[in-house]
Amino acid sequence: MSYSVPDLRSYLSGIWAVERRMLDRSTGTTGTFMGSTVFAPGPASADDGALLQSEHGTVRWGDHEGPAAREYVWRPTDAAATMDVFFPDGRFFHRVSLSADSSGLRAQHWCDPDDYRVSYTVLGPDQFRYVWDVRGPAKDLLLTSTLTRHS
Repeated sequence: MSYSVPDLRSYLSGIWAVERRMLDRSTGTTGTFMGSTVFAPGPASADDGALLQSEHGTVRWGDHEGPAAREYVWRPTDAAATMDVFFPDGRFFHRVSLSADSSGLRAQHWCDPDDYRVSYTVLGPDQFRYVWDVRGPAKDLLLTSTLTRHS
């Protein structure tokens, strides 16, 4: 990583274009997701510095094409460079830190029966990538997402 992010909340805040390439390694099926992600302060009732990540766009997967959306909540930790990511229902997902001296560039999440591993790469002040490698008896996926900040 050539670009370090000392304040993850500030870095993420705003609107990003998302391009995702998807591969099901077990079947060879490929797909894409094109859309946008907004990182904005969470509900006013929760003044804890959290960011709500809202992603919307179009997914193309095999013969399917249609709208897709998802949300996550990013909560600050004791370190400005680190945030914890949660599912909308409050379950912990994984920890992210994009500082150069961090091991948070890689994380793991067990979703029975599959293992989800992610690696992050900061490409610059306005672009980053993350790659999910999902393996197990139910899934064998490689999901590569590149986010570029809207100007």
